[in-house]
Amino acid sequence: MEIVSEPNEANSKRIQVRFVTKLKASYKVPNTAIAIPSHFHRLGLSSIINKLLQAANSEWKTEPFDFLIDGELVRMPLEEFLLAKGISAEKTLEIEYIRAVAPRKEEEPSPHDDWVSAVDGSSPSFILTGCYDGLGRVWKRAGLCTHILEGHSNAVSSVSIINSEGAGSATIATASKDRTLRLWKFDAEDSNDHPTRIRAFKILRGHNASVHSVAAKTSGDMICSGSWDCTINLWDTNDTDTDGDTVSFKKRKVNNKVEEPQSEGEAVSTLVGHTQCVSCVIWPQHETIYSASWDHSVRKWDVETGKDLSDIFCGKVLNCIDVGGEGSALIAAGVSDPILRIWDPRKPGTSAPVFQFSSHSSWISACKWHNRSSVHLLSSSYDGKVMLWDLRTAFPLAIIDSHKDKVLCADWWKGDCVVSGGVDAQLRFSSDISIQ
Repeated sequence: MEIVSEPNEANSKRIQVRFVTKLKASYKVPNTAIAIPSHFHRLGLSSIINKLLQAANSEWKTEPFDFLIDGELVRMPLEEFLLAKGISAEKTLEIEYIRAVAPRKEEEPSPHDDWVSAVDGSSPSFILTGCYDGLGRVWKRAGLCTHILEGHSNAVSSVSIINSEGAGSATIATASKDRTLRLWKFDAEDSNDHPTRIRAFKILRGHNASVHSVAAKTSGDMICSGSWDCTINLWDTNDTDTDGDTVSFKKRKVNNKVEEPQSEGEAVSTLVGHTQCVSCVIWPQHETIYSASWDHSVRKWDVETGKDLSDIFCGKVLNCIDVGGEGSALIAAGVSDPILRIWDPRKPGTSAPVFQFSSHSSWISACKWHNRSSVHLLSSSYDGKVMLWDLRTAFPLAIIDSHKDKVLCADWWKGDCVVSGGVDAQLRFSSDISIQ
């Protein structure tokens, strides 16, 4: 893991600055103006803050800070920043400091038996992963796997937590290259030292090719899936058919234990419009689904009518999307060129991205907005890195390079941790990240 560093210092001109912060009292420094070298970059500024804090508290432990001037993160020497923004260096400059958005701790990795292809960290109680060995896994924390999901006959390509609320019961979905989706229930409060192997309560069949992505409706009563057959299917998540009767197989005995019956489900409806693989689907709003495809388009669908409401074409293969940011309206997408693009669909008449981040060197495999911030998101890539971003600067806030090969999936967990998996068959935990 690294935090992007500053260039060599080479100028002795000084400017007057006053440091301010919205952090708690223990992080506050004196509100008096001081003269500092104008060539100072973020790391030099961070050193000043730490020295001021240590002067007031001898037990202060050094930590990295970020700095904002007029609401924009400083990612170059001060004098260059002021020149670029047309800000006078003759007056006292007010600089706000915040805790740096970077992992302060790397947990022990959680090994899998094959590539870790999917991860969902949306529940604070557990993490759900999918693997190329055909199994899903539930993790209570780093190193503690509580449940193994058995049943798929090929790699698990996507996972989604449908519901993790109430009395410890959780419902989850997995999608696979075996052309099926499966629904599972388990006790989220179970913390066994040895994982419990469980079987899906419902198998969903209907796609004619590998299922690439699955996402749950916020209410939890439906899921949607995107496939290599170019379609998006919508499914009910209950264990009954449309007439309210359970469609189940016979119960079977395994190791002298009677297993619960499985039911099969068919798609409620199908959304047609993409001309190549549907690589990613999300269901962020009750009646709206977004999809990304290898046909170079992001599409917004009306669930009620099945109509394609709007398209964004970027001219490149799309691998992943997420919706968040200001007003939960910004669309982030990872593509093959490999630039992380962000669109604001509220701005009509243009399909040009409002932000573009180009620090990755290979295909972007995942992008996720932070659920409590309008400016922070992450991306993972086949270049082996996970990057943390802030819309207020074009440079990554932090680069997590703990993986030894391609990173295939990443997500936020509990608001201050990044979980990621990849070709190195490891689930990595990068924690103690401060998001303000």
